[in-house]
Amino acid sequence: MSNGKTTLTLATMMGTPVTGADGRLCGRVKDLAVGTGADAGRITSLALKTREGTKMVAATGVRPTASGTLELREGVELQPLLGGEDCIFLRRDLLDRQIIDVHGRKVVRVNDVDLQWFTQDGVEDLRVREVAVGLRGAVRRMLQGALPVNALNAVAMRFPAKVIPWDFVDLIEVDPARRVKLKIGHERLAQLHPSDIADILEDLAPAEREAVLTTLNEEVAADALEEVEPKLQKSLMESLDSEVAAGIVEEMDPSAAADLLAELPESRSEAILEEMDPEERKDVEELLEFREDSAAGRMTTEYVAVAKTGLVADAVRALREFDGDIESVTEIYLIDDKDVLEGVIPLGRLVLAEAEARLDSLAEARFVSCPADAREQLVAELFDKYNLRALPVVDNEARLVGVVEADHVISFLRGRQ
Repeated sequence: MSNGKTTLTLATMMGTPVTGADGRLCGRVKDLAVGTGADAGRITSLALKTREGTKMVAATGVRPTASGTLELREGVELQPLLGGEDCIFLRRDLLDRQIIDVHGRKVVRVNDVDLQWFTQDGVEDLRVREVAVGLRGAVRRMLQGALPVNALNAVAMRFPAKVIPWDFVDLIEVDPARRVKLKIGHERLAQLHPSDIADILEDLAPAEREAVLTTLNEEVAADALEEVEPKLQKSLMESLDSEVAAGIVEEMDPSAAADLLAELPESRSEAILEEMDPEERKDVEELLEFREDSAAGRMTTEYVAVAKTGLVADAVRALREFDGDIESVTEIYLIDDKDVLEGVIPLGRLVLAEAEARLDSLAEARFVSCPADAREQLVAELFDKYNLRALPVVDNEARLVGVVEADHVISFLRGRQ
């Protein structure tokens, strides 16, 4: 067979006769099983409708004929359908189902599946080439069985094709046991920007959201959850197991985590906090004590602070040891031995300085801070007036207790619209 383009599709393969070497009809194609994991994209077996019921045959046990039918190889016998096969059936599990188009960063519905025969070492290998999600695939489905295959393909070709290469498809499986068994993960999805993952989660049904979120690495899930709109955040947290939810919340910015837990019923919030690491729980619980509409309610407790008497080398060491989101760090803070805020150094100025330079010589001549009980409107005004990247928050004794980042202010302003 040629390795070039074909018009072979799942819709046109349904009902295809499968004969023995003697030409006797053994059955007709009812479904195709595609492998996962190491066999991803390869058709591993065919389900056939026979007089004795559904039978299975390995894909390597059949070969295409010039007439468009399939023929069993010599010595190959049909096997009973056991029901526990480690595979995904294209017709049963994929058609009309939602999948994630990783390349297009969206959720789409499958109308048909394009297939292709490859020949390797004299053996034909059937593989999934791409998934059809446009009108052409829908037309094939609607006219399936009503027209001969050649006529059906000719009609379908009049409509525009919209396909997704199989390499860009992420499957959604809501059953945890089956997800593990079939080795279905979302490694490709995890490479997307958190905002794109959030958009995809919002387009899924509740059970599918939970299935996708719990498959992601906890850090990736936390980043995505921070981008999801608050109502959906709350819904997801209420549906997840407390231990799973705690693992995700631990990876969130403490301010975002506190905001989220504050929206949950007290019993649910306490259940998640109980499952959290003690240190992470302490940070979040401290923020939960503040008013949400105050500077303290908007701040994060993850920041980089060093002694005002230190050197640039000390600040670099502190940055390397920082456990929070390093991308959010735009400046470091100088404190005395009582944690009183004494200065602010922009990160860019620190990078350009010599390792032995004193930190207090690099600090801004003047810096802006705000009290912990300052209302969020004042915080927004300070960001606007002084063109701030971050705003340190201090208590009644001028001790540094947190930092409000620009993202927190943007979130507040968007919430007012």
